[in-house]
Amino acid sequence: MLTASRRLHIVLDEVRGRCDVAARRASDPVGFVHGYGDPVDQELVALIASSIAFGNVKTIRQKLGDALARLGPRPSLTADDSLLVFGRMHGWVHRVFRGEDLARLLVGARRVQRVRGSLGLRFRDDLAETGSLRAALARFVGAIRDAGGLAEAAATSGRRGPAHLLPDPNGSSGSKRLLLFLRWMVRPADGVDLGLWSGLVDPRVLLCPVDTHIHKLSRNLGLTRRTDLSWETAEEITRGLARFDAADPVKYDFSLCHLGMLQRCPSRKDAARCDGCGVMPVCRHWATRAPRPASGKRAGARPPARGAREKVSARAVRR
Repeated sequence: MLTASRRLHIVLDEVRGRCDVAARRASDPVGFVHGYGDPVDQELVALIASSIAFGNVKTIRQKLGDALARLGPRPSLTADDSLLVFGRMHGWVHRVFRGEDLARLLVGARRVQRVRGSLGLRFRDDLAETGSLRAALARFVGAIRDAGGLAEAAATSGRRGPAHLLPDPNGSSGSKRLLLFLRWMVRPADGVDLGLWSGLVDPRVLLCPVDTHIHKLSRNLGLTRRTDLSWETAEEITRGLARFDAADPVKYDFSLCHLGMLQRCPSRKDAARCDGCGVMPVCRHWATRAPRPASGKRAGARPPARGAREKVSARAVRR
């Protein structure tokens, strides 16, 4: 008889195998990154795309397409002229972000690129020096924010946008957009992730980018019991996925995220919304459990001591 862990592994592999990668990529912000041939441009476009990737995905793609059209076919060359970048991004707005915020992000990232040769080399060095993904990401983000003036704008503008565009990984959030950027860059090229840094950073260090879709699915699949979208939740979910592939723990992220969006994964049993979901066989709301013996006791279990019977009953009610 298959264990619950083995059943979950099989279902996750099936979901990943059935994922229409080309169609999903075309509706995902990462699709824009694949439209550039030079790794220097791909790094910059991936950082922009991931940084504004929150909210409605259709709107994200519209705003991203507008920003990239303004920057021209070679964003890296445009970014070498900071005045040109600010001029082209004038008037662009997406949620709390303005064109000047995106201009500072691009200019800062390009300056870090020129100093180190690539963003990947900078992040590799940060990881080697700190020995911690979170600390390395904080240092990496700090370098870009300082180089482009985002840090100064965050301190003086009075707006949320400059600080939120590249958030501090040491904060209370799970840094979903930054972890998404790392996944695109580090994981082996598979039609979605690009593997630009695959020779620089080991995929074992990655954490699953946790948004509301992944969080609900992960709770329903028993990968986490946490109720927040924190860094610790990302760690717990990734540890659960590492049971199935320790060398590449976040390989299921893309297919699961799109599954969650398509199904609008609920927090409780919902026959209409759950219909056809690929993970129903192992979802905590739908998975069948082996029946208990007619006596209500586990086979071979001792009856509770007389003084503990009331406590056992109380626990049963709470469950």
